[in-house]
Amino acid sequence: MITAKQQAETDQAIMEACKKLFFTTAIPEMCKTEGTPKQIEYLKDALLRELARREENKKARLIKRAHFPVYKAFDGYSYKQVQLPPALTKEELENVSFINQKQNLVLYGPVGVGKTHMAIAAGIKACMLGYKTRFYTVTELVLKLAEARKNGTLERLRNDLNNQDLLILDEWGYVPVDRDGSELLFQVISDSYESKSMILTTNLEFSKWGSIFTDEQMAAAMIDRLVHHGHLILFSGKSYRMEHALMRQTAP
Repeated sequence: MITAKQQAETDQAIMEACKKLFFTTAIPEMCKTEGTPKQIEYLKDALLRELARREENKKARLIKRAHFPVYKAFDGYSYKQVQLPPALTKEELENVSFINQKQNLVLYGPVGVGKTHMAIAAGIKACMLGYKTRFYTVTELVLKLAEARKNGTLERLRNDLNNQDLLILDEWGYVPVDRDGSELLFQVISDSYESKSMILTTNLEFSKWGSIFTDEQMAAAMIDRLVHHGHLILFSGKSYRMEHALMRQTAP
């Protein structure tokens, strides 16, 4: 026998599911007047399954659109070589709570110590929570921006970038960028300032950004916008890839 409380909870679940699925609000009323308890329970389960299916499809679409080069997660991630700032806990990082606050992360350290892994894992988690995310290497983004400007579609690309909740820029400063590319990147940084979160991975200390981006003032302006609402995460140690490279393995 279904209690009045259980019936009320079922009716509420059906009402909320119909709203989320954009179904007519007449359905819950029809259930009350025409449905048997078994029919109503079945309808509730069917609506909840459809909601779950759509939610999983949404997560898959967000991950696909982010264009991650590989799939990475925080499961088993080692923080042995990572120094988090006092204002950012491991839980806040892995739950990507910094996105709600439109804060940035700068992951700084040598090559092969897990910066890109962390950035992708945070991006995957963001997608799982429904945040719109994009992943680029800096070289890839500069080329894409330059091509868009040449084709007259730069404004469309900038609007697409502005529509994201999280923008991940990998390998920041690994390759020198000419003045035009620096100006385009600066536009992206300026557009993102206080409107979304960014994650940058870099092996280049701030004092050397001017030599990579051809203009000391522009580099200083980029740094200013990134660190104002940002956290610096420090990485150290030897390259994981080099430590586990096949070339380093000797025959028994």
